[in-house]
Amino acid sequence: MARASVRQMWKDKIEGKLSSKAWPEAPSLARPPFAGRVLGIDPSLRGTGLALIEFAPGRTPVLLSCRTVKVAAKLPMAVCLGEIHRAVAAFVADFDPRHVVLEQTIYVQNFQTAQILGAARGAAIAAAALQAKEIFEYAPLRVKLAVVGQGRASKDQMARTVMTLLGHGRTLAFDEADAAGVALCHAFTWRG
Repeated sequence: MARASVRQMWKDKIEGKLSSKAWPEAPSLARPPFAGRVLGIDPSLRGTGLALIEFAPGRTPVLLSCRTVKVAAKLPMAVCLGEIHRAVAAFVADFDPRHVVLEQTIYVQNFQTAQILGAARGAAIAAAALQAKEIFEYAPLRVKLAVVGQGRASKDQMARTVMTLLGHGRTLAFDEADAAGVALCHAFTWRG
């Protein structure tokens, strides 16, 4: 039997000649939810946040582990970068995340600050890349929009929203909450 034109089907439906079962199914535009572990990283020279979250369809995301890589101010930059690299490499080796995600560098007016943040990001990216992990980056505005619903959310709003989404009782440090937020943003917006 030849398939009727869409115009003819609408005409038949309006006239009551077409049952709802005869109407063809619309293609599903829904994408499958993200599944797997994501290591979120909020890079900073003296306080890099790391958060590992597991996502499974139909379940609340689970925070498996988080930490802030704190390095004393008296230590040189090279030591800080080594600590960041070691911490990220250990998370990747211990937990085998599917993806590693970072917050992109925000606009800073001070050139030296931009260089320092770039170096911290580079140490984290290198640690994940050396273990052949897929790496994604998200702008802070996009992260806040995806997680909190407003791009100018404060650090406190971000931390509270992340804790609510994860059903987590313990208050996370801002660096850890930001890292978890990047991971949540990735899972909420990723197109596989």
